[in-house]
Amino acid sequence: MATLAVSPTLLDDLRTAEQHRSPGDFAGMDDAAIMLQLRSGNMAGFDYLVQKYRRPIIHFMYRMVHNQAVAEELAQEVFLRVYRSRETYRAEARFSTWLYRIATNLGVNHARDTRHERNASTIYLDQVDSETGTTPDIADSTPGAEIGLLRRERLKAIREHVLALPERQRMAVLMHKYEGLDYKQIGEVLKLSESATKSLLFRAYQTLRVKLKDFI
Repeated sequence: MATLAVSPTLLDDLRTAEQHRSPGDFAGMDDAAIMLQLRSGNMAGFDYLVQKYRRPIIHFMYRMVHNQAVAEELAQEVFLRVYRSRETYRAEARFSTWLYRIATNLGVNHARDTRHERNASTIYLDQVDSETGTTPDIADSTPGAEIGLLRRERLKAIREHVLALPERQRMAVLMHKYEGLDYKQIGEVLKLSESATKSLLFRAYQTLRVKLKDFI
């Protein structure tokens, strides 16, 4: 059987074409496979991952710091770390899990570093994200103003008690309630088994139910 000979020039052309794929060409690929493409020098893969995850990561950071500029800076640092880790990346876990683990570590470190600058009243976990273009309820002189006041008091209590949870419980609640991650994904980020993650969230929500019993 005759073998098919491929010229070195053709191989070079194929490599060049691969390295110049547009971000849209990666739509059907697994994220981990795209990350491996980045490891081999394909920058279009990095652009695709940034486009796909930038807004979710900014939202995740915003929930922790409630400062749009800081959230964007932290998100930028997340992707910078992704890029710096391209040479050593191993597809041992889901890419999104690895990404949220980087984001979680950065968020925790930022919270520790700025703890003296913050207090519970400056962080709003349940306020609508500014990127959505919507605004939170504002008190007014209508008959519904009292209801609005009660709602804001309830949200303030939720914010304070979520922030008061132990660190792992707090991060698990943020990922579960606000990012929609399931038990397995949260466990992978926090390096816990699925059953341990369920137990962690159960304790967190049980604590919140007790603390918020006057608002439920």
